[in-house]
Amino acid sequence: MKKALRILTNKYLLTGVAFLAWMIYFDQNDWYSQRQRNKDLATTRANIAFLNGEIARMQQEHTALTSDPQKLEKFAREHFRMKRDNEDLYIIDKK
Repeated sequence: MKKALRILTNKYLLTGVAFLAWMIYFDQNDWYSQRQRNKDLATTRANIAFLNGEIARMQQEHTALTSDPQKLEKFAREHFRMKRDNEDLYIIDKK
């Protein structure tokens, strides 16, 4: 019993435990904050990967539009509602 009390009152052990408690719970970079930052980092990396894929898709679309006049005409008709002079255009909104 005396030996256990002596170990528990050791100043180095008490300092170490106090330091660990401070670092885990009270510090600016505590364990919970680090976990949250890692989640945010993973989310940001996933967004970056998604946006890089979107950039690649848009570059392919841009290349197709600049090189193929039929695709350019299709894009203009669908997005800007362009038509030829001898055509009628009917717009049906789906709501």
